[in-house]
Amino acid sequence: MHEDLGNFRKTYQKEQLLESEVPSNPMELFRKWFYEVQESGSIDEPNAMAVATNGLDGFPKNRMVLLKRFTAEGFIFYTNYESEKGRAIAADPRVCLSFYWSHLERQVIVKGEAERLAENLSDGYFESRPEGSRLGAILSRQSEVIPSREFLEDGLKALEAEYEGKEIQRPPYWGGFLVRPWSIEYWQGRPNRLHDRLRYTLQEDWDWKLERLAP
Repeated sequence: MHEDLGNFRKTYQKEQLLESEVPSNPMELFRKWFYEVQESGSIDEPNAMAVATNGLDGFPKNRMVLLKRFTAEGFIFYTNYESEKGRAIAADPRVCLSFYWSHLERQVIVKGEAERLAENLSDGYFESRPEGSRLGAILSRQSEVIPSREFLEDGLKALEAEYEGKEIQRPPYWGGFLVRPWSIEYWQGRPNRLHDRLRYTLQEDWDWKLERLAP
């Protein structure tokens, strides 16, 4: 089977990205872009991002997760620490985050190092989740082979009965990661494929170096 996708084309012409118009700190630009995407109402989950890790099997792997918070320090998401991604990060904390907001013709690529979030912060977020999500985190041994869908559904019913009227505490194998960025690249689509690409790189003195990349 052969499918030629060469005629799928789009003209990029909505915005521009100029050195003279961006802040010196890349997290300030991320905040601006994120809220512009959110306010546009064009994307169901503007906080969806791809997380790439270097796997224990020697292969890189991408998967979509949800960004739950961003601060001056970096980007926070939550997962099962014993999952494939959790074990990969434990072995090699270098990760890459990617955001793609097609309606505004923008993408952001973050290279950085992931570290476990403080337990009290993971506890606080876990407590804010709906009951079903908390029970799902306890039930699911993420990335492990399971026999069937019914295995999950029966397990959830058992947990619902077990925890009825009881406090649901965060399991020790579930929590947050903070990704501290080393570099952040901003991409804005432009006509004739001459896209704007600006890359911020963290320097030894903790200042950010700004460079333009060829499209």
